[in-house]
Amino acid sequence: MFAGVTSSSSSPTGAGRRVGVTPAIELMVLAAAVAVAVASYFALRGEGDPGRLIQPPLVASLLVANIVTGIALMMLLGRRIAISRAARSPVGVGGRLHVRLVLLFSLVAAVPALLVTIFASLLFQYGVQFWYSDRARGMFENAASIAQESYRKELDRVSSETVTMSGDLAGYLRDNAIDSKRFTEGLFYQLYLRNLSEALVVQRGKDGELRTLALVNPYDRPLDRNVTPAMTAKLDAGARTVVIPASDRVGALTPLDYEPGTYLYSARVFDQQLEAQMNRGSAVLADYRQLIARARSLQLRFNAALLIVSLLIVGVAVWIALTVADRLVRPVGELVDAARRVEGGDLSARVTETRERDEIGTLSNAFNSMTARLVAQNTALTTANAQLDSRRALIEAVMSGVSAGVISIDATDRTIRLINSSAQVLMGLAEPPVGRKLHDVAPELDALLDQSGREAAVQLNVQGEMRTFAARIARDGSGPIITFDDITQQLTDQRRAAWADVARRIAHEIKNPLTPIQLAAERLQRRYGSKIEAGDTTFARLTDTIVRQVGDLRRMVDEFSSFARMPKPVFRDESLVDIARQTMFLHEVAHPGIRFALEHADPAPSLVCDRRQLGQALTNIVKNAVEAVEEADASEGSITMTLADVDDRVTIAVSDTGIGLPLERDRIVEPYMTTRARGTGLGLAIVKKIVEEHFGTMTFADRPGGGTIVTLSFDTGPLAALVTDDDHPSHDDGRMIAALTRNRI
Repeated sequence: MFAGVTSSSSSPTGAGRRVGVTPAIELMVLAAAVAVAVASYFALRGEGDPGRLIQPPLVASLLVANIVTGIALMMLLGRRIAISRAARSPVGVGGRLHVRLVLLFSLVAAVPALLVTIFASLLFQYGVQFWYSDRARGMFENAASIAQESYRKELDRVSSETVTMSGDLAGYLRDNAIDSKRFTEGLFYQLYLRNLSEALVVQRGKDGELRTLALVNPYDRPLDRNVTPAMTAKLDAGARTVVIPASDRVGALTPLDYEPGTYLYSARVFDQQLEAQMNRGSAVLADYRQLIARARSLQLRFNAALLIVSLLIVGVAVWIALTVADRLVRPVGELVDAARRVEGGDLSARVTETRERDEIGTLSNAFNSMTARLVAQNTALTTANAQLDSRRALIEAVMSGVSAGVISIDATDRTIRLINSSAQVLMGLAEPPVGRKLHDVAPELDALLDQSGREAAVQLNVQGEMRTFAARIARDGSGPIITFDDITQQLTDQRRAAWADVARRIAHEIKNPLTPIQLAAERLQRRYGSKIEAGDTTFARLTDTIVRQVGDLRRMVDEFSSFARMPKPVFRDESLVDIARQTMFLHEVAHPGIRFALEHADPAPSLVCDRRQLGQALTNIVKNAVEAVEEADASEGSITMTLADVDDRVTIAVSDTGIGLPLERDRIVEPYMTTRARGTGLGLAIVKKIVEEHFGTMTFADRPGGGTIVTLSFDTGPLAALVTDDDHPSHDDGRMIAALTRNRI
């Protein structure tokens, strides 16, 4: 609707001219606004009955037409003012910025104002039309009529019941005196039967005074005042009843066929608000009829107020646009001049900084910051290089503190780019071999890169001693990274544990029959030794041989048992978090495709344990978890170790997303039991023995969603009594450990 409100613009040659706003267009908009206003006036004057509302669509249409033409006039006026102000500004260019801001602010203010105005007008008018419609008026009238009708029915009922009761009481009086108990009971019964509240029997004497003959007055009110000579005169004139209304009850007076001048009055008490509600309903109906007469005027005033407010909003928006344009033009000129200087190569160009924190001030400050940054570019680059060197030193410092060996290899020629101190120590190198070929330093590791696997056991000759390393390869775009650790001692421990288990089994199988064999031989000597002839030494030699050989076998069994015993654990109060982190670090570096997580409470739990043995147990469990995840061949695997301390029990749970437990899950802790081609079947057996020596239990469970959960649970009570302060436990502690271990087994 504002397509014509744009300033004309042209190229320097005059080509590409767009149609602009001419004075003729301005006159046409003004004429349209006047025509719409006049047409609206006559349309409202000739619309229907003045006592009824104008149709909401008609009012909304007239309102929109006036708002549109009024906004167009304001925009044209703002355009003229913007052009005049722009002519005095240093930027010039025909006041395009001013005109565009006027157009933008006007549209931003006009569109929401127009929509809100239409919505408010229709909402108000339809709401008013609902309340002032014929249906609403009929509802109020019906409500008032219902209240009046209810009151009239109550009057008629009391009057009818009083007449009927008068006939019944006349029958009582034919057989009983009016002051008899029988009549009194009948009067009470009649009131109860007809749902009335009070009654009075009066008689007019010869002197014209009214005297009370019978009375039922539960509310203790002066009922004789309710009956007046004027009422009795109406009855004497032939009226059947006289209704006596009050604010809280309805009464009726009727003749009683007893003696001349005898009358019966009865009444029913009801809610005091009944008559008030009836009167209020009539008043509300009257007020509603008055409001109907004022509804049309209210409708016109409300829409006129919407029109004025909408035009005021657009006018304020135009004024704000002109003010903002003036504030923008001044600093923009400075920015244009400074930008041209920067274009010419003067990087020292600056603009005047303003105290305002608006967009223009921010732009000026940003421009000054930009030029300052350009001047300081070389310094920034130097600082960045220094930061890179510092980060490299930090990485090297971190790697130097890692116990595992780490070597970064170049992908093209397999030269060593980075090596940590742990790798130098493990490989027995005196100087860092950075820049040398991996084949010249460690051909075994170089051959490992030609294999497709990611991990393997490699034997290296380190200073004349063969060492076994567990190596893992992580590959990225820059080249492979080899991480390795010395597992020579671990393999020795595993072999020792295997032989110890074999020795323990042999000792167990041999030791059991030795005692009965020895007892049997000794019994033969005692029982039959005296019965053998003195010269026959065969029996004695045979039995002595049995006893002596049994003793030799027993000593051999004791040697097997001594060999089967693992080194005595040295119990100290250790931090489980440190042990867990050291356990998971090597695997985390070697397997970047697996997500490792360590979870624990704060503060982290501690445990009295042998640090080396517990670390060995956790290493075996995590290694099995890594192999299970790799066999699962999932896109992303995870291993989570959770430490907890609840009710004097410390638990270590290792969960993985691997292939899960095998079918022979009950035998996986037995020696030589394995489900993997390269497995020895001793890892979990050693873990179980270490856990048992720490008075703990090991359980296996299926992880929800796939995988395995291995849980180690330790009772902290017995372990707390075994903590030692020196490097070797005392003899008393050693005896205690042996005793507790035997009891445990």
